[in-house]
Amino acid sequence: MAFVCAISNEAPEHPCVSPVSGAVFERRLIEKYITDNGVDPVANKPLSADELIDIKVSALVKPKAPSATSIPAILKSLQDEWDAVMLHSFTLRQQLQTARQELSHALYQHDAACRVIARLTKEVTAAREALATLKPQAGVPSAAAAAAAVGAHTPQPAAAVDTAAKPEQAQPEAGMTAEVIKQLQDKATVLTQERKKRGKTVPEDLVTPETLRSYRTVSSNPGLHSASVPGILSLDVHQEDTSKIVTAGSDRNCTVFNKDTEQVVCILKGHTKKVTKVIYHPEEDTVLSASPDATIRVWNVPTSQTVQLIRAHDGPVTGLSLHATGDYVLSCSSDENWAFTDVRTGRVLTKVADNSSSGFTTAQFHPDGLIFGTGTSGSQIKIWDLKERSNVANFPSHSGPITAISFSENGYYLATSTDDSSVKLWDLRKLKNFKTIQLDDGYEVKDLCFDQSGTYLAVAGTDVRVYMCKQWLELVTFTDHTALATGVRFGQHGSYIASASMDRTLKVYSI
Repeated sequence: MAFVCAISNEAPEHPCVSPVSGAVFERRLIEKYITDNGVDPVANKPLSADELIDIKVSALVKPKAPSATSIPAILKSLQDEWDAVMLHSFTLRQQLQTARQELSHALYQHDAACRVIARLTKEVTAAREALATLKPQAGVPSAAAAAAAVGAHTPQPAAAVDTAAKPEQAQPEAGMTAEVIKQLQDKATVLTQERKKRGKTVPEDLVTPETLRSYRTVSSNPGLHSASVPGILSLDVHQEDTSKIVTAGSDRNCTVFNKDTEQVVCILKGHTKKVTKVIYHPEEDTVLSASPDATIRVWNVPTSQTVQLIRAHDGPVTGLSLHATGDYVLSCSSDENWAFTDVRTGRVLTKVADNSSSGFTTAQFHPDGLIFGTGTSGSQIKIWDLKERSNVANFPSHSGPITAISFSENGYYLATSTDDSSVKLWDLRKLKNFKTIQLDDGYEVKDLCFDQSGTYLAVAGTDVRVYMCKQWLELVTFTDHTALATGVRFGQHGSYIASASMDRTLKVYSI
């Protein structure tokens, strides 16, 4: 519908209606008329601009001028529109070409950046490895001073000094003298009395289960061992200075690491094959390590030197445990022998063969030190009397090679594991299995560890788990490792938990 302005007699662009006369006007014309006269032009009555009412109509299409209705004019109009379309198309093609060039340049830069990142990643890995290998270690004196220190303070049998010694036969037995047996008996008596004094009381400083549940990963250290041969196979914590942790790797080295400063203290090199077991002496700055190269090495940490080189076995050394006196070490091997050796002199005091074992896989002393347990590849746990050098009990209920054993500090419990995805708890007083912790199907257990009070049990394997003893409730699970966890240890009073893995990382968990 078209309206006509009462003033101009043309179609209004902004029509409005006067409430006085009801006539339609062009707003600009009626506003100007009202400004000049103040009345409605039709009714001649007073009218103000505020009283005008707008009319909403569809946009008006004005007809073409008469001059544009001829054929030449139409052709001219079409030509102009064609020229405009061609110019717009040319502009779009230019913009497309520019966008293609920018995209090509961006893709080239992305490809170059990826190559640079890959090269830098490789260089960083090599630099970390070189840093861990070549960087002068904190507190390590010069080679001459180290040799002098070792010679002045530590006995060095000839067989123990040469770190590149050629393979030799196992050392002969020196025999367990009455003096050694008395030392073992006296230490056991003292430890038993101390345990009775403690009774069933829990140390005041021991971390509570509620605190343990809140533990999280506070540090992850991947640069302790070579990236070319990944994997940490064992670890241990210094009992007096719990900031020091030693790890054993597939790269044939042991690394002493300070978790507080997050720095490598020293790297112990000498084994010719991977290092599978490692122990930190509880009272001295000394490390013991075992390897499939059939040797046990005793290291002086401040000098990074081998103090004793012990050849107690003809096959790979698979188990290592330090006696409570700190003077003797128990070892076992796949050669079906276990040996008891003097750490100070490097002499093998006794060595016992067990042809029914199918080879030993692990070993650990009882807290009192007069008996010890061994695991075999034939799925048996064997308990031995050290003084009598005899097998006094067997636990054959597992299936598969024994992967780990651990005695509780209370002296009564023994935890064992194998590839059957379970952890079995044994009562040494009744010589029977009183609890089985059944894990997930396919779960692999690589290490077990009770804390120093015997309150908690840690399990390392597919993940790292901590259980509350007696109730045997799972308190916390850590799943940060990307490969099998191979070792786990508690800090003093459970202040932290350390774990190592085949993913080459040492992780520390705490609050």
